[in-house]
Amino acid sequence: MLDKLSALEERYHAIGEEMTQPSVLGDYTKLQELGRERAGLERVVSLSARYRQVLREIDDARTLLADDADDELRELAREDLTALETERGTLEADIQVALLPADPDDDRNVIVEVRAGTGGEEAALFAAELVRLYTRFAQRTNRQASVLYVNDTGIGGIKEASLEIKGRDAFSRLKFESGVHRVQRVPVTEASGRIHTSTATVAVLPEAEEVDIQVNTEDLRIDTFRAGGHGGQNVQKLETAIRITHLPTGLVVTCQDERSQGQNKIKAMTVLRSRLYEMERQRKEDALSSERRSQVGTGERSEKVRTYNYPQNRVTDHRINFSSHNLEGFLDGDIDDLIDALVQDEREQRLEAALATS
Repeated sequence: MLDKLSALEERYHAIGEEMTQPSVLGDYTKLQELGRERAGLERVVSLSARYRQVLREIDDARTLLADDADDELRELAREDLTALETERGTLEADIQVALLPADPDDDRNVIVEVRAGTGGEEAALFAAELVRLYTRFAQRTNRQASVLYVNDTGIGGIKEASLEIKGRDAFSRLKFESGVHRVQRVPVTEASGRIHTSTATVAVLPEAEEVDIQVNTEDLRIDTFRAGGHGGQNVQKLETAIRITHLPTGLVVTCQDERSQGQNKIKAMTVLRSRLYEMERQRKEDALSSERRSQVGTGERSEKVRTYNYPQNRVTDHRINFSSHNLEGFLDGDIDDLIDALVQDEREQRLEAALATS
């Protein structure tokens, strides 16, 4: 293990030196690539430094026990050795996890797309609450959230919306949100008080940049139209809204929330590149696992990753059997505990798979 750690430490410091070279400073793509690689090594380098220090302290404690020290010093050495051996075991486990291949997209910003699924207007109202959830999560964690596109129902619901969330490790923290979210509650429109079940789908895409995905202008059809407001009325007399169709794939992206056509086009292209990038990610993953399901599914009630149960004030993530009875706080963006549990579960599964094949 020490030899591998040494090699990674050398690579970490070599990258730091390479990033100061004039030839690299003038190459944005190369600088970004090196920066991501170095950031991915930071944790293992930090763990390695502490691990080496603990090994030295263990040797010192054992030396003291072997010497003709007085009883008090020997007792202190035994206590230190016990604590240090425990820490060594913890560090070795953490290092094993840190040495697992990282998702190269973990540090990217994300595009979060929310769509109403089964359940009519109630599903649209729930989709609106999910949009607020991710916006509040970004605010709580000092990340920046901005609306790229929203198609609302005019009475508080959302048919579909796209958010851009910027900040460190945004994709690594939010990628597990992809899937079908189910809500069980009495709709405001339900006179008899019966509990209804509705769904909304969430897709989390790593934000792609121009250096990641090259889009040929001849592959695009760009239409302009007037931005619409509640009930469908025009809120602007100028055609500032943008609809971009990627002809080879049929992907369609619409953006109308900015006041200028140019700004809407920039945002629409950001979403389009991210969708194309995600398609390529999925193609590569499908090549490794033919049984992989798409992250969103069809929106049917059975394809759920999480249930929000209002009568019982409970949120349940069905992938790890995680439940919280703080529904109000969860919907206000307080989702870090669940994210931590999902991250830990993924690490354990990857470590188990790595050990099984080693």
